[in-house]
Formats: sequence, structure tokens, C-alpha cells
Amino acid sequence: MRGALTHVDGRGSARMVDVGGKDATQRLARASAWIRIRPSVIDQLRHKVIPKGDVLAVAKIAAIQAAKKTADLIPLCHPLRLTHIVVDCEVQDGGVRIMATVKTTDRTGVEMEALCAASVAALTIYDMCKAADPAMVIGPIQLEEKTGGKRDFKRHAARRAA
Repeated sequence: MRGALTHVDGRGSARMVDVGGKDATQRLARASAWIRIRPSVIDQLRHKVIPKGDVLAVAKIAAIQAAKKTADLIPLCHPLRLTHIVVDCEVQDGGVRIMATVKTTDRTGVEMEALCAASVAALTIYDMCKAADPAMVIGPIQLEEKTGGKRDFKRHAARRAA
């Protein structure tokens, strides 16, 4: 049944979903995040002159690390053997667009790992740039795509169907 809360049992208590009976399949999830930054700081990012160092390189490493640690952060997530993580950070007018792609061959999806990676990349950028722009705004953070499992999802297709 679509929309059923799989992490809640019949009594309303939280539970970790049993994926033991599922077959391992190829799974992919892509999530994005946006961090709005004032123009003077964007210029510093483009020229790599932020005093704390190469902000985007550090954000990418932090995002990869976050994806691998998602089950330690989100209580009901399964620990997964991630096979590939790619994080792209693109400086644009107005901010930085982050795209995190995570892959595995496992019994459950990697949406939370992709969302965690995108979120931590944005938080890392905030941390490294906060002295120059404490008014930065993070968001939206959202799932863009997932494949594998029972249902695929693409954000642009979901908007058309709604």
C-alpha cells in the first residue's frame, strides 16, 4: 500500500524494517541541496580565496563521509555497502548547487544516504564560509531521483503527475 508507514508497527512503535527476505538489486539515489550565499562570498568561492581553504573540495569529502555514516545518524536506516558516491558542487549566481549520487547493490534503497550527503555538503560550505556570510540559507534539500526496488522516482515526473 502506497503511503503506509513502514517504520511503525501495528501499535505505533518505531521499528526497523526487515529487509532480510528481499533480493539485493542495483539501487541509485540522487539528492540535491542549495545554499544561498551573498555575491561577494560567491566571488571568493570562484577564486578559491576563502581563508579556511578549498571549500568545495572539503564539502565533497564531508559529503562522501556522511553518506557512509548515514546509518549511524538516522536511527532506523540500514547499514549499506555503498558501491559509488559522487558529489558535485557547482558555484552559481546566488549560491552553490550540490548534487549527490549514491549507488549500491543491496536490499534497500540509498535515498537517505544521498540526502545525508547533500545536506552535509551544504553544512560544510556553511561552516567554512560563515565568517564571511553568516546569513547564508540552506534549502531546499530534496530527493531528485531513485531507481531500484519496487518503485522508481524522478522529481520532474512526480511534479507532472501531481
